[in-house]
Amino acid sequence: MSRFLPLLRVFGVLLMGFALTLLTPLLLSWYWQDGATTAYDEAFLLTFGTGLGLWWAARRSTADLKVRDGFLMVVMVWTLLPVYAALPLLFYLDISFTDAYFEAVSGLTTTGATVLTNLDTLPPSINLWRGMMVWLGGMGLIVLAVAVLPLLGIGGRQMFKAETPGPMKDTQLTPRMTQTAKGLWAVYAAITLACALAYRWAGMDWFDAVMHAFTTMGLGGFSSHDASFGYWNSPAIEAVAIVFMLVAGINFATHFLALHRRSLTPYRRDPEVGWYLVVVLGSVVGIAAYLALLGVYPDFLAALRYAAFNVVSIATTTGYANTDYSLWPAFAPLWMLFLCCFVTSAGSTGGGIKMMRAIILFKQVYRELMRAMHPHVVWPVRIGGATVESKVLFAVLAFGFIYSVSIAALTLVLSLSGLDTITAFSAVIATLNNTGPGLGQVGPAATFAVLNDFQTWVCSFAMLLGRLEIFTLLVVLTPAFWRK
Repeated sequence: MSRFLPLLRVFGVLLMGFALTLLTPLLLSWYWQDGATTAYDEAFLLTFGTGLGLWWAARRSTADLKVRDGFLMVVMVWTLLPVYAALPLLFYLDISFTDAYFEAVSGLTTTGATVLTNLDTLPPSINLWRGMMVWLGGMGLIVLAVAVLPLLGIGGRQMFKAETPGPMKDTQLTPRMTQTAKGLWAVYAAITLACALAYRWAGMDWFDAVMHAFTTMGLGGFSSHDASFGYWNSPAIEAVAIVFMLVAGINFATHFLALHRRSLTPYRRDPEVGWYLVVVLGSVVGIAAYLALLGVYPDFLAALRYAAFNVVSIATTTGYANTDYSLWPAFAPLWMLFLCCFVTSAGSTGGGIKMMRAIILFKQVYRELMRAMHPHVVWPVRIGGATVESKVLFAVLAFGFIYSVSIAALTLVLSLSGLDTITAFSAVIATLNNTGPGLGQVGPAATFAVLNDFQTWVCSFAMLLGRLEIFTLLVVLTPAFWRK
């Protein structure tokens, strides 16, 4: 039991810190008198009290976290923290724990899938809390912990390595890991502020501007309106969303370097940015032309407006919608779901396997084709002028395999539970890639409330699996992890 005391101490501190974030919706609920104040009071006391109790019980444990502990801590945070994040929803709304946990997991993993309806009539503080969950989960609560915990004498490098998305986890922007985390959060907060101001300028009121800035930068897609961006029917607001969704889909380390050096050079040198923009913008133009040719919209400009917003939204795993794109010819929504599997950059707030892995897999396939024709050729896989190490290449290949197996297995499980094939497959794609809406019964005009409790828990597991990039969660589930 003593080996777990450092974990309990750190988790207790994290839980107390997370409880403090509940003070924002609590104070605003009191100010607005929206009726949800008591729910936040109870949630804050329970969360902070539990964290304080865990810290107190393990306060004399001074051992630092090991690499294995980092994996377990990350899994504990992302599986247990939604329990406490769900408390305000559970206490105020008349929903089950299953649905409240799903909503909290969806927020913290930046998925944006929802089981709630009548969003327009919810207390503003509830919608704000939903947006805050997406924003906090966007950069990763572990990265925030890396910036804060060293001040308390708790090292965080192991957690940062386990949490950071992408295949190249050892890259640091600054000599100290704490400085790296603080720099990433500073850039994240600054761009979020710019997004909120842009939304306000485009026509949103201040509440919607802030709430949607949170969910745009977190690429989470939660909205305060059932119609999502169709509520405003505003090209200007949609244009702002498109720009900032594209920004949030780029590695925040690249944003950090660009702002730090006051230069666009980091964007030109980032091997993902070019592919990312070409694939997304090319898909926008292609689907717009496809919809115009089939007469879905009266002209190309109208088709371009709806294609641009929805393609960028789904490709970046945000999940906003300004129309029911599931009614488009089948190729368009299926292509959009395909894009969400890989388009966003490593180090962004998006989901999927990330563009970096997709590039490596593509180049590896091309290398094997060359080897088939020229068996003795030396053809290294290069990214940004540097040769990809064999250990990275093997890790990416293994990830691609387990990612495909996860999609197939979870789709079969949902199909076995009674869902039709389209709904089951798209629900897995949407949750595993942290995208939000799927097709069929969980399309953009519907919610995940149609699922039964078993199906909801399967989708919650898929969201956690995707957010932790599969291996972090699976490592903890292996028997070898628990051996001394």
